[in-house]
Amino acid sequence: MKHVLPLAFIFLFIACSEKELPEESIAVEQEPESAPVPPELAEASGMADSKAHPGHLWVHEDSGNGSELYLLTHAGELSRTVYLKGVANRDWEDIALSGDELYLADIGDNLNAHPTCTIYKFTEPDAATNVVTDIQQITYKYPDGAHDAEALLVDPATKDIYIITKRDQPSEIYRLTYPYSLTKTNTAELVGTLPYNGVVSAAISADGKGIIVKTYANIFYYNRSGKEPISKVLQKKLTTLPYKIEPQGEAVTFSAEKKGYFTLSEKAFKDEANLYLYKLNK
Repeated sequence: MKHVLPLAFIFLFIACSEKELPEESIAVEQEPESAPVPPELAEASGMADSKAHPGHLWVHEDSGNGSELYLLTHAGELSRTVYLKGVANRDWEDIALSGDELYLADIGDNLNAHPTCTIYKFTEPDAATNVVTDIQQITYKYPDGAHDAEALLVDPATKDIYIITKRDQPSEIYRLTYPYSLTKTNTAELVGTLPYNGVVSAAISADGKGIIVKTYANIFYYNRSGKEPISKVLQKKLTTLPYKIEPQGEAVTFSAEKKGYFTLSEKAFKDEANLYLYKLNK
C-alpha cells in the first residue's frame, strides 16, 4: 500500500529498527554513480537487472499505479513499458529474476488486512513482447495471520521463495518450498528472524553466492557458501555496504554482470529520483 513517509518518520524508523550488528568486509566504492530517472517513475518499489536485455533494469511501482513494468536503462532512461494482462497491482513491493523467470511480489499490506498474498511468475519478456499474458499465480498465506512484507528472494538452486516482513520486530523470514501449488493457497513457513526490522527490499546474486537486504537506512550483505539455505545464510555475520540514504528508498538489486548493486527510491518529497550504482572494487 502506498504511503509517502515523512522524513522524520523515516529517521525514527531507522533509529528503532537497527542496532549494532556483527560484520564482515567486502570492497565497494563509497560514492555511487548517479542518473536521474523519468518523472513518471515516481514510486519505484522494486527492480531486477535484466538478462534478456543487458544494460537494462525491470522496475515496477506499488499500489495506486498500473499493472506494468518499466524497462529502464542503466543510464536512467525509459526504454519501454510492458503491461501485465489480467493482473491487479494491489501492492507490488519487490521483484526477482531467477533463471529466465520474473517473480513479482504483491505482498505489501500496511494494515495487515489481507488473508492472502500473491507472487506472479512469468518468463522475462523479450523485445517483441509488449503485453504479458502467460502469468502463473503463487498464492499464499501466513500461518499466524496477515503480515506486511516488501522483500522477496528466490533461491536459484532450489526455486524456494523467501519473503521477509517489514513491520514485525524483528523482521521475520518465511519460505515457500518448491514445488508450490499454482492452484491452491500455499502456507508460508516461518524459518527465521533477522536482528533488525524495517526490511524494504532484498536481492540474491545470479550465482547465488551473495544476498543483500535493504532497510531505509542500510544495505546489508551476506556471503553464501555452496547451497546453504537462505534462512541459515541470513543468520551469519553481515557486511554493511555503502549507501546514500534516499527520500524513500525501497528498491535494490545486484548487477547481472557482477559490477555491484543498484538502488532506486520513490520520489517522495523530492523533485526527482535517481538511479544509483555502487561498484565493487575489483
